[in-house]
Amino acid sequence: MNIVITGGAGFLGSRLARQLLSLGHLSLAGAAPQIIQTVTLVDRVAPPADLTADRRIHVVIGDLNQLLEENKTADRVVRANDTIVFHLAAAVSGECEADFDLGMRSNLDATRALLQACRALKTAPAVVFASSLAVFGNSPEQPLPPVIDDRTLPTPQNSYGIQKFIGEQLVADYARKGFIRGRNVRLMTVSVRPGKPNGAASSFLSGMIREPLAGIRASCPVPPDCAVALSSPGRTIEGLIHAAQASDAEWGARTAINLPALTTTPREMAAALERVAGKAVAELIDWTPDPAIAKIVTSWPANIRATRAEGLALLPDKDFESIIREYVRENPQAVTVAVRP
Repeated sequence: MNIVITGGAGFLGSRLARQLLSLGHLSLAGAAPQIIQTVTLVDRVAPPADLTADRRIHVVIGDLNQLLEENKTADRVVRANDTIVFHLAAAVSGECEADFDLGMRSNLDATRALLQACRALKTAPAVVFASSLAVFGNSPEQPLPPVIDDRTLPTPQNSYGIQKFIGEQLVADYARKGFIRGRNVRLMTVSVRPGKPNGAASSFLSGMIREPLAGIRASCPVPPDCAVALSSPGRTIEGLIHAAQASDAEWGARTAINLPALTTTPREMAAALERVAGKAVAELIDWTPDPAIAKIVTSWPANIRATRAEGLALLPDKDFESIIREYVRENPQAVTVAVRP
């Protein structure tokens, strides 16, 4: 089995690659497990050194659109013997709102070009598309229901959400035509992400935990009681892998599934941080409103009924304190404060 991960040098892409290499084999759509021979990581930058040291890793560095537009390099991204493509590469929400053309090129044009490249293989590879909770948006004209389920009509209220929803529909139609085996997965906001902040409007939902644990002040730009839907990195990767492995009967309709989410608030997150690292660390959070970010984040739903995902044995995180402790265990070098047992 040969696997491709676009956005393979990013946090989720790298974590997915490590998990696949650790597994050593994977089942495609309910079939017998196959040995993973290669994992191709496609990104603008090189992946972490621990990945490039593995002989099963193949690295393609470059702009995804440019690689796919040029006939001489398109086959470096997807090849006839590729079995699964995890499409994670994307410009994030805040970037797309600030730069419309960037979002359209990175999230719409690149997705269609990738699907066309997969179609040209004539082998119908599986494509797992990382969509987003942002396809749902609240508005006065069309309020969201109190609980979102797999049949709720997407009503995106920002460019990123619209681009992701269009991507879902493209994947569904390419699957309907038999060009690919399509799996659309709506990711929740992932917290706690290690490393530096990114341009996502939801970036603070990691930063308000990550930075205080490093002894650095952080800001929360939304009201303390703003409800949000979160998922740990581990549960997110679990959902992506399950999408590739589920049989067609288990997966069901071509429409996207919502991954399970933990509903919480920044106030509850800060309280969990205090239980883990003490009051002084939690007080490193500055509650500084940012109307632009709040407008985006508060339009997203917080209560998710993930019936289809639960049918695949996918469950939400138990609580936010366990997510923080998972981050501490996995990133000890980034934690400079004392942590309570």
